[in-house]
Order: sequence, then C-alpha cells, then structure tokens
Amino acid sequence: ADVAMPLAAERGGADVIEWGVPYSDPSSDGPTIQRAMERALAAGAGLSTALAAVARFRAEGGTAPVVLFGYYNPIFVTGVDAFAARAAAAGVSAVLTVDLPLEELPEIAEPLRRVGVGLVPLCAPTSTADRLPRLGSLEPAFVYYISVAGVTGQKAVELPSSTRLDAIRAASSAPVAVGFGIRTAADVARVGAIADGVVVGSALIEASQAAMATGGVAAAADAVASRVAALRAALPARS
Repeated sequence: ADVAMPLAAERGGADVIEWGVPYSDPSSDGPTIQRAMERALAAGAGLSTALAAVARFRAEGGTAPVVLFGYYNPIFVTGVDAFAARAAAAGVSAVLTVDLPLEELPEIAEPLRRVGVGLVPLCAPTSTADRLPRLGSLEPAFVYYISVAGVTGQKAVELPSSTRLDAIRAASSAPVAVGFGIRTAADVARVGAIADGVVVGSALIEASQAAMATGGVAAAADAVASRVAALRAALPARS
C-alpha cells in the first residue's frame, strides 16, 4: 500500500489522520468519499488492506494518531475481538464506526479498550440531551460532532453553538471535533474558534484526485501536504 498521502498530511500539519476502510454501502458519505471507496474496492482493498496500510505508515515513520474510520459490517464479519487485536497490532489509535449508534457502541468499545485502542463516537444536531450521558461510559478519545444533518462533503458547515459543544464535553469528559462540510480555510477558522478539532475529508480527497490525474502519487501527496498546511494555518491560536 502506498502511504505517501497520509505521510504528506502529517508533514503538512495534520494532528490526526482519519483512515478510511472501503465499504460497499457508505450510507453516511457523500459522492466524493463514495467514489473513493468504489475505486478502492475495485482495486481489491478492504479492511485487511487498510490495516496493512496503517502498519506500513507506522513502519515508514508515521507518528500521528490514526483513527480508523468505517462501517460495522467488516468488523462484525471479522469478529470484534479479532478486529481489536489486529487494529492494535497495526498501530491504530482509535476507531470510528459511522453506523453504530451510541447504544450499540459498547459491543466494540470494550474489546478495543482491552487492547489500548480508543473509540470515537458520533454526535449530531439531532442527538437528544437525554442520550448524551451515554458518552461518558464509552471513555471516548474524542467526540466527533457532525455539523449537519446529511452526508459528508455536501452541505456547507453549520456552526454549532458553543453551548452545544460544552454540553458534549461535559457529558463525555473528552474533546469535541467538528466535521462534515468543512472545506475552506475560512470554515476551519470559524469552527476552530469553538471546537477542539476540525475534520476535513472530502476537500482533501478532491485535491488529491485532481493532482493525481496529471502528476501521479507524488503530485497528489504534495497537494495534500500544501492543502493541510493552509488549513492548519487557519486554526485560531490557543493559549
């Protein structure tokens, strides 16, 4: 597996790498990530190749935390205990399963906790206040707040209230990162003023694909590094 682009993202200033596992029915993702998953599946990629790629990233000097992002079916088929062991061995830092609601996350949280791998639950604008206390028992690495009721990369980011993020922090005792619809440096600056982290996905994939079409992997890696650096520079300074 070629790991030039995640290494470039780290070089550009990414604090955390979100590492996608190709899946045939990515119900939470918009067209950009759907097409990326289709390309990966057509090339024979899947959970095993994703874990092998993370291991290579580590072997080639990648030190940024890696959040393995995907859907539950491949994990279920593998078996949660076997998956947790393989994720830990590969160097995965935490796991985010898009299609498991808070009530079902303990099924994977416990096996991951036993091998020292974290969990990243999702919250949305539609998550009700009575469900937020479930976050605390999961001991999340951080909470991923979905800024819009929709799929990735389509709607413009909707800035959550600082009160909403404070409620999630209080319930989870964890930092809160905001994603979905964040594309520009201006988006990053707005969200970074109130969130603990900012997630950019589709925009980076689009930049890498455009560069890949004319210059190959090296050009795509450079495009990712420069885009990450620009976005990282837009984050407000924190005391």
